[in-house]
Amino acid sequence: MLGWDETLFKDYEVFDEDYLPEEYLHRESQLLRLITNLKPAVRNARPINCLCLGPPGTGKPTAEKLVFKDHVEIENVLPGYTHCQIVNSRQQVFMKIFKAVHGYEPPSYGIPFAKLYYTTLKGLDDRVLIVALDDLNFLLGDEVANDIIYSLLKAHEEVEGVKIGIIGIATDVKLTARFDERVSSVFHPDEIYFPLYGIEEIRDILASRAKYGFYPGVLSDEALEKIVQLCYNYADLRFGIYLMKLAGLQAEREASRKIEVKHVEAVYEGSRKVFLRKSIQALCDEERALLKLIYSNDELTTGELYRKFKELTGIGYTKYYEMLSKLESIRLIDTRFEQRGGRTRVVVKRYEPQLVLEALKEF
Repeated sequence: MLGWDETLFKDYEVFDEDYLPEEYLHRESQLLRLITNLKPAVRNARPINCLCLGPPGTGKPTAEKLVFKDHVEIENVLPGYTHCQIVNSRQQVFMKIFKAVHGYEPPSYGIPFAKLYYTTLKGLDDRVLIVALDDLNFLLGDEVANDIIYSLLKAHEEVEGVKIGIIGIATDVKLTARFDERVSSVFHPDEIYFPLYGIEEIRDILASRAKYGFYPGVLSDEALEKIVQLCYNYADLRFGIYLMKLAGLQAEREASRKIEVKHVEAVYEGSRKVFLRKSIQALCDEERALLKLIYSNDELTTGELYRKFKELTGIGYTKYYEMLSKLESIRLIDTRFEQRGGRTRVVVKRYEPQLVLEALKEF
């Protein structure tokens, strides 16, 4: 029996979302491309712009943060990170960049954008600025992202000698098609794709987290395998890491010296609800509208769903198909083929409708 003053955890932070892993597994090629693209900045040249694209929970922000960690001590390179779900206007983004450049906050109100812009650029002092825009697709609805990217990439025309590189992070793999003509003419990023992890890759990564986060022998092989399978079904590595942490806490509540399958099963349903909400939060408004339509109706074919969705939103088939494919790729829905007077694709719900509809009410 585990004593009240004992713990199964060697390091709780290993299971936090912002933890930078000791071993960044199965993303070596993506990390190498990022490093190579940013290498010119070390020699005081303009780096290659990048877009890190792929479903949620595939390691995109981790790659960027590991690269920034390596560059933060390089004297002439200045990294700046912005989370665009939270900081979602041009003014707010440049206030974050101002802080990265000057080391203090600008006035929170009353400063014109032009003054903020030029003060930020002039403060670079021959340093190369690398701006990471995480969840970039959340800015595109009202063209804010177009304005931000254009302002950054044309900065050298406003202040001589300015050198800026951009790392965009997004779940929308067709992101570049949504940029306007101004941006498309100057923004030619290297698109780095982060696919979903396979089951063997998930096993390796979760075993690594367990090695650094738990004391040796604490996590049973059966419990690890259960978490791996649930994580793979959920298609989000963060879910597996979160589930592992909660299973550890559940084992401690029961004063167990080992994390068993029963501890994983005890916390699974609550973890599933938390991450369902996170998956929905990562969608844009149009994708949420499509998800709501799916879960508000009986089983529909993709054609029936499209007709309803077009009537509701006016969105064309190509865009609709991309959104449907995204919902399937992040495991919010499934599709299957049936014979209905011909081969027909049917949309299948993965969750209880009430659970999804209740989560959607928060947005």
